[in-house]
Amino acid sequence: MANVSFIGLGVMGYPMAGHLRKKGGHEVTVYNRTHAKAERWVEEFGGKAAKTPAEAAQGADFVFSCVGNDDDLRSVTTGPDGAFGAVKSGAIFIDNTTASAEVARELSGIAKERGFGFLDAPVSGGQAGAENGALTVMVGGDKATFDKAKPVIDAYAKMVGLMGEVGAGQLTKMVNQICIAGLVQGLAEGIHFGMKAGLDIPAVIDVISKGAAGSWQMENRFKTMVAGQYEHGFAVDWMRKDLSIILEEARRNKTSLPVAALVDQFYAEVQSMGGNRWDTSSLLARLER
Repeated sequence: MANVSFIGLGVMGYPMAGHLRKKGGHEVTVYNRTHAKAERWVEEFGGKAAKTPAEAAQGADFVFSCVGNDDDLRSVTTGPDGAFGAVKSGAIFIDNTTASAEVARELSGIAKERGFGFLDAPVSGGQAGAENGALTVMVGGDKATFDKAKPVIDAYAKMVGLMGEVGAGQLTKMVNQICIAGLVQGLAEGIHFGMKAGLDIPAVIDVISKGAAGSWQMENRFKTMVAGQYEHGFAVDWMRKDLSIILEEARRNKTSLPVAALVDQFYAEVQSMGGNRWDTSSLLARLER
């Protein structure tokens, strides 16, 4: 059992912190920008609620964060009342935010100067993965720090991998999102084509999902896509945030990502349809309008 703090109780962070408390058996102090949500978490799981990130981090062996973007991350770490002002020497800060590799390296440097460890550890698996404690965690950092943190991270994960130095976790998450973008667009086009051709889509998916076309997206999203239900996963707004980070990194490392760039434009169209909070499978709605 460790003394743990968790900063950011969104759709991912709320259940992740819960697993650290219930499954991991750790003492957990939480912080959320909306304090009422932190109090609600304490009512459900126990532990304590802090009023600032610094208060949450005080005395913790492991400090977790899961917030929206680079700016949010800087705010809760190095901003006024930020956690970095209170993290004790020898502790480890684990960031589960999907952010840039650049901010991960920046914060790692500050952490090193202040005598504590830092891991960038973005996750994949969506809200369902967070709620079921079955996330995939892609970690960047040194092995000694990773080895200390992994048994704690395991509370909300089914797979935890060290991908390289700080920043490698974020870069791996970018690869993950690039692959998903292409898969979802391909699935949307396939379903759209099949429906226009008058095919029995469940029968089609039952056959092709057992072959080379099969994917997690196909198995888990085709039914809701056909039903026009887009409230079952990662929001379009967040996917566009991720794609923005990816395309910026691609410009930096001179990578050609024509499909990811095109799908980003398609998601912009979904937003213009009012689909900001629809899940990423809503690419079909764009084709069906």
